[in-house]
Amino acid sequence: MPGLTGLADEEGKRRRLVRMKIVATGFLVGAAIVWIVFLVWERNGGPAFTGFVRAAAEAGMVGAFADWFAVTALFRHPLGLKIPHTAIIPRKKDQLGESLSDFVGENFLSVPVVSDKLRSARIANRVGAWLSRQENAERVTAEAATVVRGAVAVLRDDEVQAVIEQTVTRRVVAQQWGPPMGRLLEGVLDDGSHRKVVDLICDRAYDWVRTNHDTVMALVSKQAPSWSPRFVDGLIGDRLYAEALSFAWAVKSDQDHPLRKAIDRFLTSFAGDLQHEPETIARVEAIKAQLLAHPDVQGLISRAWATGKAMILDAAEDPSSELRLRVTDGVTRFGQRMVLDEGLREKVDSWVVDAAAYVVTRYAPEITALISDTVKRWDGPETSRKIELQVGRDLQFIRINGTVVGALAGLIIYTVGELVVG
Repeated sequence: MPGLTGLADEEGKRRRLVRMKIVATGFLVGAAIVWIVFLVWERNGGPAFTGFVRAAAEAGMVGAFADWFAVTALFRHPLGLKIPHTAIIPRKKDQLGESLSDFVGENFLSVPVVSDKLRSARIANRVGAWLSRQENAERVTAEAATVVRGAVAVLRDDEVQAVIEQTVTRRVVAQQWGPPMGRLLEGVLDDGSHRKVVDLICDRAYDWVRTNHDTVMALVSKQAPSWSPRFVDGLIGDRLYAEALSFAWAVKSDQDHPLRKAIDRFLTSFAGDLQHEPETIARVEAIKAQLLAHPDVQGLISRAWATGKAMILDAAEDPSSELRLRVTDGVTRFGQRMVLDEGLREKVDSWVVDAAAYVVTRYAPEITALISDTVKRWDGPETSRKIELQVGRDLQFIRINGTVVGALAGLIIYTVGELVVG
């Protein structure tokens, strides 16, 4: 549709140009008719005023011809005659392109001009006011979601998955697990966070012992000699069960129980071994290698991109997703902050100015070269036609003004001559 609109607009300009050419030519033809009529009338004894009219019409024709020549010479050779210094635009289009390029570079793409314009525009304040409106923040989020969906769709799954596998595997394999785990465990022990885990284990151990009397009895009976009487096994089992239950309760209820302190000492020693003891570090590395080689872990890594991709696409597609809502809220709050926070506005405006200055300083020659290079690629006659479509209609007024001004000048000159001679 933009192409059809452009063609229709060009055709409209062409029709308006043709109409103005007809009007300007009509003034020339009208002046010629008046000149012929009053010339004949004057030579056949017409009244005195015929000379004045004839002189005005004659000068009007001269002005009309002169301005027609001047206007036509800009775009083509008048009457097809290759008169020097005509068809200026087709012949000089490369120089015009370079001059236009230099003009734009000096007057528009200079750092002071761009910086002053951007500072006066108060971009941060305008952007902040625009973003602070809910509908605009939702629009920004929707556009960002479209970009994300497009980017995800463009990426090839096999290549992304290969990168993820290589990156994850390489980083995990290269990094020793022992020292970081030791430091983490050491930090947990220092702030006492492990005690909740120990409490949970002690509680579960006591509950298990309390509810598994039969299991204890069966174990005693199984381990007892075959010649041992059953009632003796029962007494021993009950005694062992009571001792185990009492021990489990003591560990559960006494925070300073020796077993608890032993656990703390073991964990502290283990944290140190993970960081400094080579044998322990080597055993952790062996466990790491076995873990990474496990089929389930490999399958999890291979499915990582597919899972992540599905989550991203679902969140980006659904306007009511938590991700979209959070992004919209963040955009709105950022816009409100830019409106209220003068320091932030000044910082954003400074970033914009600095970025524009960097682009102008670094890329202004390339930008202006685009103008001159584009003009150089244009065909001469086609360039002339395009420019004439844009400004040719206004140039026809030069021809009309030339006819009128020429007629007035001719009338004044003829009148002065008559007065002086008469």
